[in-house]
Amino acid sequence: MPLFDAYLFFNGNCADAMRFYERTFGAKVDMMMTYGQAPDPQQCPAGSSDRIMHAHLTLQGSTLMASDTPKGQENAGMSGFGLSMNYPTVDEAKGVFDALADGGKVMMPLGKTFWSESFGMLTDRYGVNWMIAGGASM
Repeated sequence: MPLFDAYLFFNGNCADAMRFYERTFGAKVDMMMTYGQAPDPQQCPAGSSDRIMHAHLTLQGSTLMASDTPKGQENAGMSGFGLSMNYPTVDEAKGVFDALADGGKVMMPLGKTFWSESFGMLTDRYGVNWMIAGGASM
């Protein structure tokens, strides 16, 4: 059965972001390959050998994949979407929310809503938008 998986594009800081997510979520980076490690040297755009061509992170059966854009093809940033994480408890949600907020920008502080004991929204230091919930949700 097919599953939805997120794929993020960074502008040269993919490795840092994926290691940060590995620590923050208690996930595992299963694979990270640079453009320079590609089997075909022609797949390595000029100046991009140290950028990430593909990274794969897993957390309890869910997958987050990412890469860096090649040098000179940087994107304008991540917008129009957010990744959502739901935790069984308010305390678990708060720990992750606080870690993601460090160096980022909080748009909606973590707090009680009519649909969840705890919900908040932020953009992390890498420009990824997150929605974090904890406790009973509708």
